[in-house]
Amino acid sequence: MATLRAHIVLPAHLAGAAPPAVLLDTTVLIDTLWNRNQRRQLLAGLVVSGRALAVSALSIAEVYSDRLLVNLNWIPVSRTIAERAGRLEEAFRSQGETRSIAAMIVAATALKNGCMVATDNHKDFQILGLTFAALP
Repeated sequence: MATLRAHIVLPAHLAGAAPPAVLLDTTVLIDTLWNRNQRRQLLAGLVVSGRALAVSALSIAEVYSDRLLVNLNWIPVSRTIAERAGRLEEAFRSQGETRSIAAMIVAATALKNGCMVATDNHKDFQILGLTFAALP
């Protein structure tokens, strides 16, 4: 009689590894700056839960603010990220859809660095492998 054994694979953060960082999209940064949609509480909760907060260079360019951005991890846009963003944009264009290169850079940055994306703009980020941070 054969014995069946269950093989359980825990997510990395439950197996002792740090949980994935959350890459903040510009919409979330703007809400945080203007204290809208409980974003400040959301970000504080993410930090308390052990998640690192990150921002792409693109978002820094879009909403530069010493008050907010000084405490975020900065993820530069490398050649690899830029190339992946271009390929993502081209893939959408070849299907007759348009996505901004800005959104594709944020998506490529998150994918390359294993980050979740915090955004209200889910439409532009429907990309295989990309995950979202829950927002109120």
